Amino acid sequence: MSKADDLFCDMCHDIIDHGTTTEGQKVRPHWEDGEPAYTIKRFGVTNRYDLREEFPALTLRRTALKSAMDEILWIYQRKSNDVHDLNSHIWDEWADESGSIGKAYGYQIAQKSHYPEGDFDQMDRVLYDLENTPYSRRIMTNMYTFADLSEMHLYPCAYSVTYNVTQDPGSDRPTLNMLLMQRSQDVLAANNWNVCQYAILLMMVAQVEGMVAGELLHVISDAHIYDRHVDIVRELIERPRLAAPKVSLNPDVHDFYDFTTDDLIVEGYEHGPQVKGIPIAV
Repeated sequence: MSKADDLFCDMCHDIIDHGTTTEGQKVRPHWEDGEPAYTIKRFGVTNRYDLREEFPALTLRRTALKSAMDEILWIYQRKSNDVHDLNSHIWDEWADESGSIGKAYGYQIAQKSHYPEGDFDQMDRVLYDLENTPYSRRIMTNMYTFADLSEMHLYPCAYSVTYNVTQDPGSDRPTLNMLLMQRSQDVLAANNWNVCQYAILLMMVAQVEGMVAGELLHVISDAHIYDRHVDIVRELIERPRLAAPKVSLNPDVHDFYDFTTDDLIVEGYEHGPQVKGIPIAV
């Protein structure tokens, strides 16, 4: 059975059974009808996913893996903050009339800094360092730039990625691991979406660097279930758990900037019915 299902269900049980509520507090998010959107939350949730064992897609319901990959490419490959460059509409409500979400997400990855070796943006520096100094402890990207927050239409939720290379005894290739830091997460709407996105990013970077994709460590500061999501989550986590799908990449791609969603290969993805009409707090 999918280990991602087990981790997700355990996390949801823990939030519902042991979390604290924001009910009655001053909260920013509201529902479409204007009512405050309260949550049950847990502080400091940490989950580990080992991509050498299986790809961490939920089978309780389907995660749109190619759409998840497209958003990752939008941020880290196209380095865009323009929703017209994205093949879905998930960011439309935060875009202005020109399609921009301000100095957020891809805009931050595209910012360059000067190094002795040359000018690099954040993603190019990651690729350079993994090629030249893979055991450095400084290989990371960060989108939470304080000076630009006032010009972001939304603050980044998953904001920092740290890459770390290990060499397992007897292995002919190094292993690339990733630490994903997230300040806030709507567990029902976004948890497995984010997990699958960054698992794919880890796989892409590992492949072009000739490494094995290893562990994804996901740390969430504020993991929450909205009040109007609790019953949906209760039903979801009681569903049957199925075997994880096999997910791989086109092995002929050796340049990070050549990947497209057509290079994602998904086999044997069986899952429960989709959850429709999930209310989204904004």
